[in-house]
Amino acid sequence: MYLRSAIPPVSSSIQSTDLKPSLTSQQEEHEQRKFSLLAETFQALGDASRVRIIWHLSQKEYKVGELAQALSMSQPAVSHHLRILRQLRLVKVRRDGRIAFYALDDRHIDRLLQEGIEHVEELM
Repeated sequence: MYLRSAIPPVSSSIQSTDLKPSLTSQQEEHEQRKFSLLAETFQALGDASRVRIIWHLSQKEYKVGELAQALSMSQPAVSHHLRILRQLRLVKVRRDGRIAFYALDDRHIDRLLQEGIEHVEELM
């Protein structure tokens, strides 16, 4: 209680908008798009099947059939999830002739997965 009373009250003349740096409309649009994409990424990772796919792809490249077998899922279901993950640029595809190989798009996704796993393991 003593520490709280030592802090002077915030002036009522200062409004919350005064504390926020001024953004141009272009910067505001950029911020909005950034948080929207982040929300879409977390939404995609909210599906356990997609998290399992990402975990497998963090280990090595997979063909759709191999991934479906490793996950005990149907090939169409895996393809559906991969399409969503590709649209969000979480997963990339490499083609060798007619064969498509899937892998994580970049290290950010792997780090995000590892941080999430560490968090969950601490909860267990």
